[in-house]
Amino acid sequence: MRRSLLPVPPEQLSDWIGRDETRCDAVTAPPLARLAALLNHTGASPWQAGSLPPLGHWLYALPAVPQSQLSEDGHPQLGQFLPPISLPRRMWAAGSLEFLHPIRIGDSIRKYSVIEGIEEKKGRSGDLVFVKLRHDVHNPAGLALRETQELVYRDKPEASKALPESATEDPLPVADWTRTLMPDPILLFRFSAATFNSHRIHYDRDYAVGVEGYPGLVVHGPLIAILLMDLFLKNHPGALVARFRFRAHRPLFDSQPLTVCGIKRAAGAELWALNANRQIAMRAELSCG
Repeated sequence: MRRSLLPVPPEQLSDWIGRDETRCDAVTAPPLARLAALLNHTGASPWQAGSLPPLGHWLYALPAVPQSQLSEDGHPQLGQFLPPISLPRRMWAAGSLEFLHPIRIGDSIRKYSVIEGIEEKKGRSGDLVFVKLRHDVHNPAGLALRETQELVYRDKPEASKALPESATEDPLPVADWTRTLMPDPILLFRFSAATFNSHRIHYDRDYAVGVEGYPGLVVHGPLIAILLMDLFLKNHPGALVARFRFRAHRPLFDSQPLTVCGIKRAAGAELWALNANRQIAMRAELSCG
């Protein structure tokens, strides 16, 4: 029998499925102003005035974990809310969001989070564990946003082995909109600060390269998703986004440019991010309501 990747017997996994937590916050303007600066909004904002932009909720109801309760990688210690999975690499693999009604600047919000599933798999790069979370964000008008988040835990590759190449990808459509930028350490640090994300792979090069085996600093998955959303909104200012889904395909690093692309579809848009070799790093799609 293949060993469990959790330091608890498999029958105890049910102890984590269904675990929940609730955090509250006030939606104030300064975090949004900092995000606008990070996105280089120097002219008219593409966001609806007075409302939280799509994905802007990632700036609020953040975990304020005491310094003494952080792990070596900078994340909160496992075994509290999230299960104690022993694989060292932790990434945000995918997300799906429904925007049900606007969240206004000045609203009080309540974010309810629950673990919906834990699944072990075997991938091309080795053992994987997927953790599925659901986040419900309420404001005074009720349930405003529902988000499903998929985390993936994996082992770091052996020094003598490169990660396997992905299968040949289908040709991409000709993009209607593109933007190329260099995700330098300053950008990554500012996003980590804006989201109170202390995961060291995003700002500590010695740790990212020497401990987790990456070739450079890792670009945050949520940052790539926000850049894709921003590309759409800059071409559709004030659009009411109803649904947004994204999935990461490969990591991006600070040592290479990234390009975000999009094409208009009947109900919204198809979006994707490319690395310097024109390989897909993330795919996304959105619909407007």
